[in-house]
Amino acid sequence: MPNRVKQIWASGKAVVNAWLAIPSGFSAEAIAQCGFDSVTVDLQHGVQDYLSMVQCFQAVERHPVAPMVRVPWNEPGIIGKVLDGGAYGVICPMVNTPQEAKNLVSYSKYPPIGVRSNGPIRAGMYGSAGAYHKTANDEIVLLPMMETKTAVENMEAILDVQGIDGVYIGPSDLGFSYGLEPKLDRTEPEILKIYEKVVKECDKRHLNPGIHCSGADGALRAINMGFKLVTLSNEVSQMSIYAKMQVNQTRTESGGKA
Repeated sequence: MPNRVKQIWASGKAVVNAWLAIPSGFSAEAIAQCGFDSVTVDLQHGVQDYLSMVQCFQAVERHPVAPMVRVPWNEPGIIGKVLDGGAYGVICPMVNTPQEAKNLVSYSKYPPIGVRSNGPIRAGMYGSAGAYHKTANDEIVLLPMMETKTAVENMEAILDVQGIDGVYIGPSDLGFSYGLEPKLDRTEPEILKIYEKVVKECDKRHLNPGIHCSGADGALRAINMGFKLVTLSNEVSQMSIYAKMQVNQTRTESGGKA
């Protein structure tokens, strides 16, 4: 099946991405029908595991969203396994050097480009029989995360690695790496300059920069800066924020009765 994320990029638009931290096919299904272009299962900081990832993918399959994964680390075992489970995109944390970006490509691509082992146990069900192997190298999205000072210093060399589709900014760890408070929607001039350079260097190479945001306001600012994939926090934060708002409204407007 064609990758919806790549189709949207080809149209010149930005991808609106959901983030799934809860190990539940039901909550994934609820999120998938909200209008997102893609859903990313978080195996790094979410409480997901491999089986819950598969359940989330199964739950969202009837909706027009691309299933993606943030893997816990840049190693071939889990990367190959999430792809075999049906991931159409891999977001990989803490990629700090061009060699680490090359490793990500190698782990994710079938020969002769990479060293991914054959065995698409679930991904092979996508499309017609036998078609997956012919298209996987082209259709799978690879986004190494740029979230440290070292990665920024190696930015151009990382972006020159053949096989990646862009980079994904982790604002919390990026700020942390520069001695700042970890948070999502950053306003510090020195960090905004990094964002501007990421967008500029990606544009020169026809790559697609992505970024994690706390919600629509941050996502709109990022899109206006030139980012091509924006994540609207995660479903835990969205649920908590709305619940708190409802509770506060009830207490405030109850006239002291609640």
